[in-house]
Amino acid sequence: MTGDLPLKDIRVVEMSHMIMGPACGMILAQLGAEVIKVEPPSGDKTRNLRGMGTAFFPLFNRGKRSVVLDMQTAEGREALDALLASADVFIENFRDGQLERQGIRTGELRERYPRLIIAGHKGFLSGPYEHRPALDEVVQMMTGLAMMTGSRERPLRVGSSANDIMGGMFGVIGILTALMEREKTGKGREIRIGLFENCLFMVAQHMVQHELTGEPSVPMPLRAHTWPIYDIFTSRDGEKIFIGVVTDGHWRAFCESFDLPELLEDEALRDATARIRARPRTLPLVAERIARHDMATLTGRLDRLNIPFARINRPEDMFHDPHVLRPGGLVTSTNVDGRRFRTPALPLEMDGRGLGEGLDVPALGADTEEVLAGLGLRPEGADG
Repeated sequence: MTGDLPLKDIRVVEMSHMIMGPACGMILAQLGAEVIKVEPPSGDKTRNLRGMGTAFFPLFNRGKRSVVLDMQTAEGREALDALLASADVFIENFRDGQLERQGIRTGELRERYPRLIIAGHKGFLSGPYEHRPALDEVVQMMTGLAMMTGSRERPLRVGSSANDIMGGMFGVIGILTALMEREKTGKGREIRIGLFENCLFMVAQHMVQHELTGEPSVPMPLRAHTWPIYDIFTSRDGEKIFIGVVTDGHWRAFCESFDLPELLEDEALRDATARIRARPRTLPLVAERIARHDMATLTGRLDRLNIPFARINRPEDMFHDPHVLRPGGLVTSTNVDGRRFRTPALPLEMDGRGLGEGLDVPALGADTEEVLAGLGLRPEGADG
């Protein structure tokens, strides 16, 4: 599966759990790397999550090999050393000090394996908060992202593990950069990725807006509209649709197609600024015209007019979306229990091809014997 992928000769050793570190390893696996997930004898605790955590382990650990090592034993530490000696990249996402308590010190690793690239996924980069634990929800509250999504009085987290996933992506960016540099220098790097700083990066646009204008940030639900039509409407069959009319051409096309000649002929609506000021009187007219049509008619017409629109969907609706169902849009994996599941492919194409098909979820320790044998070692407790 990975013979023609760009990272086919890269070996990654991953000691991580939950989402940020595993997401980094999962992306590298989809790009062709051999990712060896090192788990304790009891397994990654994420394996047993249910509810909203049900998808965490299968989604972010597809395509990896599972090796069980007991870091409390000399044999386990010896095996890890042998693995790291054979590796290009080491991914971890433990709080500062936790690796050291297992006898793993990154400074020593850099001395012993100078070509090794170490990517530590942490709550915070170096500084006053580096000792703190962090969660996606914590950093969204800290940085103002939750306030921008909801309000000061009722902050709302983004409806996915956005920072954890994006933190894994920044881990990949750092790793790929270090691999390129190593081609020239022969030396690895120690990379630190911060969940908090990742979220800070996402709210930078609001920070800079304040820096340049002095105006306080306004939550997205309360923001002033900058377009004449940029709203959610209800169709005749009770469905919700977002429509964005953002250019003069859109305005003309929309008004002509939806039987609103009075808006086109209104001298007070000749420019975009005037149309924005007139929203209190024009939007009820627009909403009434939208409500005359069912969703299928609306989406077909808006698509032909090249006007931005979106039906308000649930995540599970994506399994029926024709664009998601295009060849390569979804990939299929097999879970540990044999159940197959579909998930979106990596959001890029290489030479017109999607990535990530057939990456299955490893059973706990499924690859221990084979991987250790390749290093000249036997699993703990093996006879002989």
